[in-house]
Amino acid sequence: MERAHSLLLNEEACGQLGEHQRVEFIFEWLNHLKKLLPATDRAHVKHNQRRLIDQLSGILIGSPGPPTRWLLAHCLALLYRLGDPVPASLMVDRCNDIIRSRDDSPSGLPTRLAAVACLGALFEQLGRMLAGCFKDTLTNLLKAMKSAESQGRYEIMLCLEKILQGLGVSAVSSHRDIYKAARACLTDRSMAVRCASAKCLQELQREAAFLWSSELENVATLCFRAFEGSNYNVRVSVSKLLGTLLAAAAEPRQTAAALRPSGRGRSSLEEVMDLLSGGFLRGGAGFLRASGDMLKGTSSVGKDVRIGVTQACVVFVSTLGGSWLETNFPAFLSLLMELASHGRATQTPGDAVLTRRCVSFILRSTLGSLLGEKAQTNAAKHLCLAVAQQKKAIDAALTDGNVETRVSSADVSASQHVLVCCLLELGGLIQGLGSTAAPLLTDGSTALLDTVISVLLHPAASASLAAAWCLRCVAMAMPSQGSLLLDHCAERLMSLKSSPEAVAGYGAAVAALVAAVQHSPLGIPHTKGMVVLGLAEDLLRSASQNSRISLQRTQAGWLLVSSLITLGPAVIEHHLPRLLLLWRCVFPASLREQEMELRRGDFFTWQVTLEGRAGALCAMKNLLLHCRELVTDDIISRLLTPLACAIALLTKLPALLRSYGSSVRSWSVIYRLRVYELLALLPPHTYQESFGLVMNQLVSDLSGQENLNQSCSELTLLPPLCHHDDLPLVGPALHDTDHRYIDEQLHGSSVGGGSLDNDAFSLCERSDEAPAPPPPPVALTAATVRLFGALLPHIIPPQRVKILEQFVETVNQLKGQRQQTVQTHVCAALCSLLKHQGGVRGSLGPEEIRSPVLSLLTGALESVSPLLRCLAAEGLARLVQVVGDAGFTVSVSLLCFDRLKTARDAASRSGYALALGALYRYTGGISSPQHLSTCLGVLFTLSQDSTSPEVQTWSLHSLSLVIDLSGGLYRAHAEPSFTLVLRLLLSVPPTHPEVHHSLGRCLHALITCLGPDLQGEGAAVSVLRSSCLVGCGVMQDGPDCLVQARSISCLQQLHMFSPPHVNLATLVPALCAHLCSSYLCLRRAVVACLRQLVQREAVEVSEHAVTLVKELPRRDNTQLDVTIKEVGLEGALFTLLDRESDPGLRRDIQETLVHMMTSSATSGKLGHWLKLCKDVLSATTDCSSPVEASQEDEEADPGRDDDSSAFKARSESGGPFTALRWATRRFAMECVCRIIAQCESSDPAHFDMVLAQERRLHESTDFLVLHLGDLVRMAFMAATDHSDQLRLAGLQTLLVIIRRFSAIPEPEFPGHVILEQYQANVGAALRPAFSADAPPDITAKACQVCSAWIASGVVSDLRDLRRVHQLLASSLAKVQSGRDTCSQLYNEATATMETLAVLKAWAEVYIVAVERSTQKEAPDRTADLSISSSANVSSGSESGEAGLLKLVQSDLSTLSRLWLAALQDYALLTLPHEYASQLPDTGGSFYTAETLKQARAHYTSSWAPILHATSLWLHSTGFLMPDDSPANLSRPATPTSMGHTVGGAKSSEDINSDRLHLILGISVEFLCSPHSEDQMENIASCLRALQALLDVSWPRAKIGNDQALSVELLSVLHRLMVTRESVYVQLAVLDLLRQIVTAAQEHVREKRHSAEVDDGAEEKETLPEFGEGRDTGGLIPGRSLVFGALELCLCVLVRKLPQLSPKLASPTGPGGSVWSLTDNDCQLVASALCVLSELPSVCSPEGSVSILPTVLYLLLGVLRELVHQPSTHTVVSVGGGSASLTVVIQAALQALKCVVTSPMSRQEKSRGGWNVLLRSALNTLLGLWDAGDRAVDQVSLLTALTVFLCSAGPDVCTVEPLHMLSLQRFTASMEAKDPLVVSRCYQLLTSVFQAPPTVAVPYIQALGPPLVQFLQRVERSRPQSPEELLGVLEGVRAMEALIQAADESQRPQLVAVLLPLLISFLLDENALGSAPAASRSLHEAALKDLMRLGPQHSAVFRSLISSSPHLKSRLEAAVKGNQESLNAKAGSTNPRSAAKSSPSITLKTNFL
Repeated sequence: MERAHSLLLNEEACGQLGEHQRVEFIFEWLNHLKKLLPATDRAHVKHNQRRLIDQLSGILIGSPGPPTRWLLAHCLALLYRLGDPVPASLMVDRCNDIIRSRDDSPSGLPTRLAAVACLGALFEQLGRMLAGCFKDTLTNLLKAMKSAESQGRYEIMLCLEKILQGLGVSAVSSHRDIYKAARACLTDRSMAVRCASAKCLQELQREAAFLWSSELENVATLCFRAFEGSNYNVRVSVSKLLGTLLAAAAEPRQTAAALRPSGRGRSSLEEVMDLLSGGFLRGGAGFLRASGDMLKGTSSVGKDVRIGVTQACVVFVSTLGGSWLETNFPAFLSLLMELASHGRATQTPGDAVLTRRCVSFILRSTLGSLLGEKAQTNAAKHLCLAVAQQKKAIDAALTDGNVETRVSSADVSASQHVLVCCLLELGGLIQGLGSTAAPLLTDGSTALLDTVISVLLHPAASASLAAAWCLRCVAMAMPSQGSLLLDHCAERLMSLKSSPEAVAGYGAAVAALVAAVQHSPLGIPHTKGMVVLGLAEDLLRSASQNSRISLQRTQAGWLLVSSLITLGPAVIEHHLPRLLLLWRCVFPASLREQEMELRRGDFFTWQVTLEGRAGALCAMKNLLLHCRELVTDDIISRLLTPLACAIALLTKLPALLRSYGSSVRSWSVIYRLRVYELLALLPPHTYQESFGLVMNQLVSDLSGQENLNQSCSELTLLPPLCHHDDLPLVGPALHDTDHRYIDEQLHGSSVGGGSLDNDAFSLCERSDEAPAPPPPPVALTAATVRLFGALLPHIIPPQRVKILEQFVETVNQLKGQRQQTVQTHVCAALCSLLKHQGGVRGSLGPEEIRSPVLSLLTGALESVSPLLRCLAAEGLARLVQVVGDAGFTVSVSLLCFDRLKTARDAASRSGYALALGALYRYTGGISSPQHLSTCLGVLFTLSQDSTSPEVQTWSLHSLSLVIDLSGGLYRAHAEPSFTLVLRLLLSVPPTHPEVHHSLGRCLHALITCLGPDLQGEGAAVSVLRSSCLVGCGVMQDGPDCLVQARSISCLQQLHMFSPPHVNLATLVPALCAHLCSSYLCLRRAVVACLRQLVQREAVEVSEHAVTLVKELPRRDNTQLDVTIKEVGLEGALFTLLDRESDPGLRRDIQETLVHMMTSSATSGKLGHWLKLCKDVLSATTDCSSPVEASQEDEEADPGRDDDSSAFKARSESGGPFTALRWATRRFAMECVCRIIAQCESSDPAHFDMVLAQERRLHESTDFLVLHLGDLVRMAFMAATDHSDQLRLAGLQTLLVIIRRFSAIPEPEFPGHVILEQYQANVGAALRPAFSADAPPDITAKACQVCSAWIASGVVSDLRDLRRVHQLLASSLAKVQSGRDTCSQLYNEATATMETLAVLKAWAEVYIVAVERSTQKEAPDRTADLSISSSANVSSGSESGEAGLLKLVQSDLSTLSRLWLAALQDYALLTLPHEYASQLPDTGGSFYTAETLKQARAHYTSSWAPILHATSLWLHSTGFLMPDDSPANLSRPATPTSMGHTVGGAKSSEDINSDRLHLILGISVEFLCSPHSEDQMENIASCLRALQALLDVSWPRAKIGNDQALSVELLSVLHRLMVTRESVYVQLAVLDLLRQIVTAAQEHVREKRHSAEVDDGAEEKETLPEFGEGRDTGGLIPGRSLVFGALELCLCVLVRKLPQLSPKLASPTGPGGSVWSLTDNDCQLVASALCVLSELPSVCSPEGSVSILPTVLYLLLGVLRELVHQPSTHTVVSVGGGSASLTVVIQAALQALKCVVTSPMSRQEKSRGGWNVLLRSALNTLLGLWDAGDRAVDQVSLLTALTVFLCSAGPDVCTVEPLHMLSLQRFTASMEAKDPLVVSRCYQLLTSVFQAPPTVAVPYIQALGPPLVQFLQRVERSRPQSPEELLGVLEGVRAMEALIQAADESQRPQLVAVLLPLLISFLLDENALGSAPAASRSLHEAALKDLMRLGPQHSAVFRSLISSSPHLKSRLEAAVKGNQESLNAKAGSTNPRSAAKSSPSITLKTNFL
């Protein structure tokens, strides 16, 4: 293929190829040439022009295929246009000659077609340059047309279109001739020719004004005739033509009007609509034929004509556009309504349904997609007025007494059609508008609700049901209306229950309104359900009282029951007993009674009886659908008797029909339908006894004689049973199209299409669109088929065989239409059975059953109905699956092969071909290569049978299935398959698009089959890859939209496997060009492809999309191109999102936008995206959005109004979008939230103003923080919109903004944050959410925002805070006042939601207020975790901090009461099911018993902050204790000391105890629950709450008292520690552990203290043992607090330092070394050590002895890890974690000290044990110095040793060899090289020397001499560094301590040693100046010491000075020098300091 990429054709390479490859090679070359020519230099093109023309001409006469000829034509024309255009006329002549030639050989036709194509392209590109040849060419073409076959006519039409396009106005002279030719083709028998002709006329009408003036009627009639027998594509093309012409006629184009002033004036809307209605009513018939039909009373207008006219009408309106529609809607509506009410349009029920559908479709397609919200609101008003007008006319006529003017039934029926169309559209509009439709309801001029309600009394059922549906739409759009409407309708129903119309109408309305609740999360009050049930019972009870309204009351009663059941199990469980009673009453009590029933009654009683029972069965069906969990075995058993009676009555229906004839027929159909529907939902074993009865009835329904006369509606029955992949074979209308709503009607049965009045019970269904249930007979057949499939497997096998054989017999006996009907029914039933069994992996039964099944299916495979063939193929595949026997599978495929060999007719061949592919579907592929080859051989042959396009289509489809399903086996056949597919693509004529569809499927399957192999580099792979690309290219250029869609999905697949080989530069513009296609499938394919592309290359895709618009040569630019030009592809997608209604497509568009945004929002296009979202948000036509900020209270500063009014002005400004709907705007808001979330994870500068501004100067990036104003503005716009959904999104965005930006400081105003300037906007955005009529979900969300705003600390000024605080205060007042209006409108659970949201918001504010006040009070308590928080500390003034607490304080008494009530509710609601009986019957404080389930969710989301706040409040009150002093500890919980009590009978002790247990219970329950994985915030709240509680002494005493409770708490904490990795949680757990241990300590201390006080000191020996371990020392795991605490500490220590555990310590060096611990880990270890050391004090003496080894082992283990360093640095100079490691070391030493000094070591009972253990510990400690090759932190070890020496007492320390070792350790340290070790050693020695004499004396004796020697050495080697200096000074301190420790008598001698040493440290004047800093400092220190010690020991001092003169002189010199330096300093500073310092000098000099 690479050789094809040259300017000239490589003829040599081409000649070497075979025929088929040559075709492909030439196509590839032309494709390349098409791209190359525009890029080539013009001179070069001219140079090669002749050679190229020769080559192209050679291809032209080489009979090219369709794609090649179009490409060839394009290249030729391009060549002339870009090169020398002069010789073009010669080429035109040559083409004309080819067309004239009479060459009838097979190769002649393609050449002629190619010549026609070339003419078209030449004229299109060169236009008027060829005007001279035009006449000639046209004559030639028109002449050729007469004898041409369909392909020729098709090609000539396309050619004429292009000629017109190229010549434009120059072709005027020949317009009439072209028109004549096109007219003939518009009704051609070939559909493709009709499409081409429509396109030609479409082009013609641009210049030929006569088409839409003088010839308009003729063209219209012609179009109507073109619709007859048309397919979908023809209808689209012709309707486009007709619509455009009519639009031109209604609004003539200026230029054309000026050109022909002789035209017959302006055609008005009425005339246009007359033409359309004429076509609708009379079709394309001439006047005579139509009038003849009128006389005969027959209507010959086909459905396809009516559907075509409908589509044309939509095109007409769309062409004129939204603003035209807005202006002319009233006139347009009245003309449409005339059509809807015309007698000819509604002759039969089927016609009437079709007409209503068509009118509805026109309204939906125009109003729904062309108008913005404001215009839709106006349209709704006009619809409402139209309804009122109709209703008025009918009412006037009905009440008129004059018999002559009485309204005829025809008028009533005509009015009903108008009303149905208007009401359904009104409902659709309101539903689309959602809550923005609220102004409609309040508008008095239209009185919308009254008008709709008045139609409920219309005598025709369809009108009143439509009105009921419309009310349901109102309730769905505005949930607040639901309850009010329900009350109104229920009240009218009661007061008018004697009028049949009122009962039927209002009954339906109530049912519809109740059913609307399933769409509204806010629901209706529970009491309404009781009212509805009461109404239903009343109607059913009174039905028999008045025969005139028995039927209506019965139906209405059951309708109400059915709708009530849709409220779901939570509501129905309360009403179930009454429902069971109703069901029992409607059926006879036993089968005997039923027999007796049959003997009495007349036809009317039977009508009522059947109606009642059918209704009851429908209600049961709803129970199974909506409340499955309530249907227990017990309930089913109570329904069995009614069920048995219902089934028994089935067998009696034929007798009834015989007795009463047709008067009961329709009721009997509905009754059977209800029975079948119910049985299909029940488990079959429940009606086992009745299997026989039911089966007989089903068989008779499927194949009985009485059901054969109505034609079967296969289009409602079969598609659900066929495989969805096969349905495109039947036609695109079954596939999803925009016109599906009306196209369905084409295939409806003769009984009529779907309509609401077929089944009033469908009002209860859960659907957004108006339900259109099929006519009962059609629904009955579908239900029969479903039940047959579910039931047959449960019948005994012989019976099954018999039934199926009976089916075969019946089918064979019948002929013609009746045979097809039975065959369809039976095959459908069979497939239903096979599908059911395939789904449950069931079997079919014995082998005998296979033969009748095969016989039925093969019969259907040969049927003329394509749908039946699809069904049979699927059935055959399922049969093979269910039988599951390889032999059977092979025999079935052999059977297909044999039939294919013998069959000649297209139907059987296509059926069996499809079956071959389908067999692969469920067998996991038939893994036999041989079978595959045979299969492919057959399919390859069939797919090349060009005589029958149908067989080609089906066999290629089947081939695609084989490729898809045979997996890797197929790889060997890929090359030949590619060759075949390409050959066919290049040769199949375009007039058979269906073959191309199947080829597209094959190509798609082949690409999937090759998969990632396509990335390969080999020659074979690149050939396959280029084949893929060529195939896609051919399909892309094809004329059919489905084929183009398929080519897009092939390219998408190729891009997935091999991205580099798909050229985005060409693909993306091609995709964008189709974004506005009129074909849904094409738009879907485009968006799906874009979605995939933007996941990888979003930026490139955007750029390529914009290039498309720049290059567009189109004259009719669509709105979308303009959008792409202005706002890029993403803007176009927003516009498309607004226009589309298909949910799948909308989802894809949203995902595409999200992917584009995520890839480019943070990489430079941030501003673009935010502007785009802002434009989308501002694009509302509505400017009456509430201006909130201007209604601030008086103290607001005037600047705020301007701020918010500027907002409003901004939102009205015209952006690139016009009038987008709320759903699109809400999506834009969600996008903003996504952008914020995305920025969070990218660059910190997005949330840092200073950084952002700084980087903005140097680089061109954009940062989110710079757009904060826009973000707030957008959130404000959304939060104050009319749409509730948008308001919720706006508030959510505001919440996100507050959370993300609240901490960012404002660089220009230090001490302030950037959000502060937007406080007016935040207040204004929040205020409307607290208005009285705001829905509760919005208020709840706004509370969340309020609390976030207050808690964020943005606003510190109290006045400003108060504004938002007032909103919360108002909602609190609402909560206090109890249940309010909201609960009359919505379900009680919404009141719960709102209340809890308010309480949660207050709780969050209170928590923050308390935290801030504690942080202010105690800034140094940073380490205290008890009430710590992650909330940022505000930088505001102190008044704001205290003020916030003050603000909350005023409501605290109320709040605390409500909080406790909420917690109590929550505690009840979390009880397990078995305690359900204990729940209060009336409900809780904030929920009602009936809405308990709904309320539970709201409690779950808000309990945690409330719990935290409550415990903080209890903490602040100290549990109502008047005084927190420790004196109260001894008897804390006495009623007197509790102060004022709360509540009546309960003492305050009990109340407090209840509160404590409530909080503990909730916390423990939650922390234990396995569902708390993702709720870290709630876990944190629980822990903080517990910490706050345990900070108070009373709860500590309670917990200390109750050991079981403490142990349980510990086990919960242990579980948390093990399962949660969050550092915060782990630290909090340890803090709680500390508090619990403290509580236990206090408890033990208290008991010991009271025992001593009570029992006196003399009985101490017999004291009971307090503390754990009693007198045995045993601790019981699971019951022991100490054991639990030990476990927890061990858990922490071993997780952080695994070497502590001998099992975990790795032999290879340090595993999880202490040096790898993070700061947080260090904190955890420190906390654990602290708790460990406290444990002995909680034990009895014996207990303490039993835990001491563990405690010491762990402490020393940690110390070991800390002191053995990996390298030679000391602890102070540790690198990264030095500070935090120091914390651990401190903690370890502190803990050691705590243990060693424990009082237990001195208790006589435990002293011995303690001493032994402490000695062992000391021994271990001394052993730690030997660390092998690792460095040792001697300082810490010495410190630990000193702790022992000073605290453990002589019994432990003076024992040998420990004493010796200790001395050695000290001696070694004194001689250490490291000055730090030395200095610390002397520091510790000081402590040792000060210890009790028993310990100190040996050390003084041993270490005194080395100390003196050390100090003597100093004079010779003075300290050089500060560290060495420190050592010397500490040595001096130690010497002083030694002197203090000596006896009085010994001291003078020791002082005499010390003083000379000190004097030796002094320097003389000369040395002092040049000495290093350390020496100087030593000099000064020594001098100070001398001054201090001299006066103390003056005698020694004097004798020393006098005895050694050199010491004296040294000292005097030093004193003098000191004096001078001090004077100098004093002089340089102020004189006062000199005065201050003088006394000290005299003091020091004077003692000499």
